[in-house]
Amino acid sequence: MRAVVPPPEEEEDDEPALEELEQREVLVLGLDGSGKSTFLRVLSGKSPLEGHIPTWGFNSVRLPTRDFEVDLLEIGGSQNLRFYWKEFVNEVDVLVFMVDSADRLRLPWARQELHKLLDKDPDLPVVVVANKQDLSEAMSMVELQQELGLQVVDSQREVFFLGASIAPVGPGSEDPGTVHIWKLLLQLLS
Repeated sequence: MRAVVPPPEEEEDDEPALEELEQREVLVLGLDGSGKSTFLRVLSGKSPLEGHIPTWGFNSVRLPTRDFEVDLLEIGGSQNLRFYWKEFVNEVDVLVFMVDSADRLRLPWARQELHKLLDKDPDLPVVVVANKQDLSEAMSMVELQQELGLQVVDSQREVFFLGASIAPVGPGSEDPGTVHIWKLLLQLLS
């Protein structure tokens, strides 16, 4: 005869077990070279890579918080991958749209793609990140807001516009913008 040993009593803890955490989804989009992959790397505690390496597909990062897990999904920004953006935009809780503040030539394409996404899901909160604000050739926030047509966005819609330097240039530089973006995402996801 085998003795049945009762399972150990679970200790009550303030934090839910990892498998019990709810999921939140954030889609990170923008033209290639805007800083999407670097943003995911920095949020996950890794240092930025040197040089521009375009994403040929998808990247994702899962970040646990106290109350839920945040899945950040990046889809590459090259023209042949933008087709997939619309397939995912209705499946997420927040959209982050990255813009290269110094890429004046491609800003009309960024505007066009952003407005297509805004039209796709009018209830989706959107965080537009004006990245690379540390570069001398970067457009000002006011100029970018006008160029991206953010002043004509429906006033009922939640659109947040933040400047950042996800991978600031210079030794020992760090960007509080990444922290501000993360705090805003947590606020929107709560």
